[in-house]
Amino acid sequence: MPSIQQSKILILATDGYERSELRVPLDELKKRGADVKIASIGAGSIKSWDDKDWGDSVDVDLLAGDVNVEDFDGLVLPGGQINPDILRHNEDAMRVVRAFVESGKTVAAICHAPWLLIEADAVRGRKMTSYASIKTDVMNAGGNWVDEAVVTDKGIITSRDPDDLQPFVEKIVEEIEEGRHERRAA
Repeated sequence: MPSIQQSKILILATDGYERSELRVPLDELKKRGADVKIASIGAGSIKSWDDKDWGDSVDVDLLAGDVNVEDFDGLVLPGGQINPDILRHNEDAMRVVRAFVESGKTVAAICHAPWLLIEADAVRGRKMTSYASIKTDVMNAGGNWVDEAVVTDKGIITSRDPDDLQPFVEKIVEEIEEGRHERRAA
């Protein structure tokens, strides 16, 4: 069970991520001592979506195809509509999501990012939440959707939207420090 100060956390995103849903976990987890890396499906930098227009960018540390899950203690999946929709159609990105789910390590998805958990077949039978507009998607995939700020089911954390970022980050820290979780594989 690593302390947050010794943990390595991966954020998987691409162009169109909701700015606050990447920046707040990135900044807050780093502030607490975690080593946080950004992975994407392309090299260089990725551009955020921020309040109805393109926002700033963040540099990519490694390609999704080069991610070794054993190098990290947890995975954070920011939302936005564009980002997870692109990622769920990319095999390298989905390999990362499936591998983290299978590993029992912490997986945290906010807003529309549970689409990636749906694509990974990691929702069935789990209590979870999401952005309200994908509630039906979660339920159709077999998830037990609830309207709560943060929901955790055996180390898989889900939150609704940017208003939930503070408790989302707190739960990431808590679950990382608990270590691996026993759960069915995706």
